[in-house]
Amino acid sequence: MVNNRRYLTIVSILIFVLLVISIAVFRYNAYLMLSFLIISIIMLPFFIRFEMRKVAVREIVILAMLAAIAAVGRVPFAGLPSVQPTSFVIIMAGLAFGAESGFIVGAVAAIVSNIFLGQGPWTPWQMYAWGMMGMSAGLLRNTWWMSKLWGKAVFGFIWGYLFGWFMNLWIIVSNLENMTWEAFLGIYFASIYFDLAHGIGNVFFILVFGASWFKILQRFQRKYGLLEA
Repeated sequence: MVNNRRYLTIVSILIFVLLVISIAVFRYNAYLMLSFLIISIIMLPFFIRFEMRKVAVREIVILAMLAAIAAVGRVPFAGLPSVQPTSFVIIMAGLAFGAESGFIVGAVAAIVSNIFLGQGPWTPWQMYAWGMMGMSAGLLRNTWWMSKLWGKAVFGFIWGYLFGWFMNLWIIVSNLENMTWEAFLGIYFASIYFDLAHGIGNVFFILVFGASWFKILQRFQRKYGLLEA
């Protein structure tokens, strides 16, 4: 478990550094390349661990299905700013299967959903933010309060804001030369409504579907012994 957490910490720091460097060096021209690089960084060690454990391919398929569900879940809710079941699915994946799996489901869901909703320089940042959401859910899943439905709901609400605050960073970092304190505060104040909608949406999906989804995913985890981190 300690080694898994160390690996996840190193990967998350490396990806964040790549995001900042990409803005400074490539501006908006290399976001697709960066997206696939992030996927490679996350997935390569993951598949190596699968190979070492000689785990059946069906375990990878389960994570791919969850990522697909999370991605497609964004499309029907595109007309409701920040309200979608994607974050809910990512949180449930992290809680059921662990931090490493939650990270992958979140990152893949972002780039796949943007195939329908539009790729852009925000894509790698979404991949990282949703990946960290799934990772943190996995890292905290054994805490006493995450075993409670209300604890999961509070976690989802907080991440509604954390996701939005992190996504604001790519706007700030990409406009550092013109950034002032007034502009900085204006960006964050302007996102309050959207972050609140995201948080409330997470709470709704967790309270209504959280218990049943978690039980179903736990059955898959026990049946296939899915990799935990």
